[in-house]
Amino acid sequence: MSQRHRSKNIDNTGFGPNSNVEGGRLVNPDGSNNLRKRGIPIWDRISIYHTLLRMKRSHFMMAILLFYTATNVIFAGIYFAIGVEHLSGIDQSKSVVDEVLAAFFFSSQTLTTVGYGHVAPTGLLTNIVASTESLTGILAFAVVTGLIYGRFSRPRAFLRFSSNMVIAPYKDGKGLMIRLASYKNNHLTEVEAQLTIAMHVNEQGKMATRFYPLPLEIAKINSLALSWTLVHHINEESPLYQFNKEELINNRMEVLVYIKAFDDHFSNTVQQRTSFTHRDLIYGAKFLPMFERSVDGTSTVLELDKINAYELVSIKEISPASI
Repeated sequence: MSQRHRSKNIDNTGFGPNSNVEGGRLVNPDGSNNLRKRGIPIWDRISIYHTLLRMKRSHFMMAILLFYTATNVIFAGIYFAIGVEHLSGIDQSKSVVDEVLAAFFFSSQTLTTVGYGHVAPTGLLTNIVASTESLTGILAFAVVTGLIYGRFSRPRAFLRFSSNMVIAPYKDGKGLMIRLASYKNNHLTEVEAQLTIAMHVNEQGKMATRFYPLPLEIAKINSLALSWTLVHHINEESPLYQFNKEELINNRMEVLVYIKAFDDHFSNTVQQRTSFTHRDLIYGAKFLPMFERSVDGTSTVLELDKINAYELVSIKEISPASI
């Protein structure tokens, strides 16, 4: 099987060659490495800043809400332990639940430095706690504001990839194709693409992972205005030459996609990556067009919901005479 690989194996991908230690795919669809680290405490392994900066928007808002609620619960408990009689303005004739809620809402007003004035601390200890909470609120909201700005202003490529890669007729044979498009109203220029394939092969009774570059027919474009189909011609120089569908599946192929571009809105270089495994391969298919002229004929319409649209076609197989 290894005789078919006419391309030179590369070892600068950052992944090891031992297939026996791999857990599934190498790179997740969102571009993150399929990797878990251990051996040192979790607080040394995880950057809270990077975690909050990269997590989903809904998870980020939930984290802020939980932090805000937990902080108020803690300080409300302290106020209640000191005694609500040290919070002037609270009606102590009400139930314990009402007193706890009053302490909680006083904590909320103090943490946000709103201070309506209806309830005020009395006594040295209560004032110390209220002052500490006010400082905590100022620092916490400064950090949250910075995180929100960082998430908002962080340069991103905003690229959407097709769900599948296809092997379609191309020139006198076939080609591996992946489609992508920019889905925001940003403008990417000097867009470069690089494809690397990981193949799991049996070498002397041991499974090994070998990496091969997949040269593209066009590896760089000046502007990503519409969709871009990355095309690797499967010719005599291709590591995929003379492999049929079953062999590609048995070798558990995974295609790593790296995109680098310049965003003229941010005046910065942006990057995005993803991967496709053999489960994402449609053998004998081609992508359908996803842009057309507008009805009034004054502009071009890019239909992003068609990025995965394809149709099945027949493939001309290469004779295995030289295997």
